[in-house]
Amino acid sequence: MKHINKAAKLKQIKLLLLDVDGVLTNGTIIYDDNGGEIKTFNVRDGFGIRMLINSGIEVGIVTGRKSKALHHRCNDLGITDIFEHVRYKASILDIIKEKKSILKSEIAFIGDDIPDISIMKEVGFSAVPFDGDPLVKTYADWIIDKNGGDGVVREFSEAVLKAKGLWEEIITKLITNTE
Repeated sequence: MKHINKAAKLKQIKLLLLDVDGVLTNGTIIYDDNGGEIKTFNVRDGFGIRMLINSGIEVGIVTGRKSKALHHRCNDLGITDIFEHVRYKASILDIIKEKKSILKSEIAFIGDDIPDISIMKEVGFSAVPFDGDPLVKTYADWIIDKNGGDGVVREFSEAVLKAKGLWEEIITKLITNTE
């Protein structure tokens, strides 16, 4: 793991990209009798994503697989940038940078397995769940204390919002119902 000023790097983030299996889920894939895929998502991760989006920080998906369940979850959360069947994940960065007029230093990525290393090496900030692959951890700026599917994205979201000085305002609005 690299030694960096985590808060300073998180303050720059304008886009969070996420792997799915092992980050938004615990990595388990369940198939029903018809071959449909079932995924379990953490509601706290979802709330963290919504807080980011509501604060003007975009969230996107970069995954090596394709899943209808993922599309349902993304639709529910307001995530519109979904890159599926991406084998070499760093390959989508130029597309994203051009589409969003964003710098690599303003992009964060959370991944958990070896295919995620290529993009982790190229973004401004990278993180890995606690139960991520040991090799991936060596490329991460932050090893999050939560396992995949167990609040990793929520913890990351809170850290970004705190680094940007937005956390207290968000909490006050939520507690006092003032918008």
